[in-house]
Amino acid sequence: MSLHKRDQEIEAIWTDKKRTLFGLPLSFTRYYLTDTRLITRSGFLNVTEDEIEIYRITDKKLELPFWQRLFGCGTIIIYSRDVDTPVKAIKSVRYPRKISNLIGECVSEQRDRFSIRGRDMVGVAGEDL
Repeated sequence: MSLHKRDQEIEAIWTDKKRTLFGLPLSFTRYYLTDTRLITRSGFLNVTEDEIEIYRITDKKLELPFWQRLFGCGTIIIYSRDVDTPVKAIKSVRYPRKISNLIGECVSEQRDRFSIRGRDMVGVAGEDL
């Protein structure tokens, strides 16, 4: 899916907005998944964009609170070896299991592409960070 001018031609595999009241996309936070990055863009007048390289994702967790489940939404928590964002929440998106699986597939694909395994992402035991 190619996005236009406003989104500066991001070639996204998946995109969605953070859902608010009654599961409606009434927020200024948008998530993009490309084959190499997970991008969070938030704000209306002042826009902030955060990126995580897909191959740096080490783990993910799915949270399905009652009020989000009522409207088919959920939150995906991403753990990564990214310096700026070690923990990222993809809050209240539609079809969270499907998106979590899609992220997992992209992570595996990128790690295979660069020949990176989980042990390559972990620091030395006993090392203080």
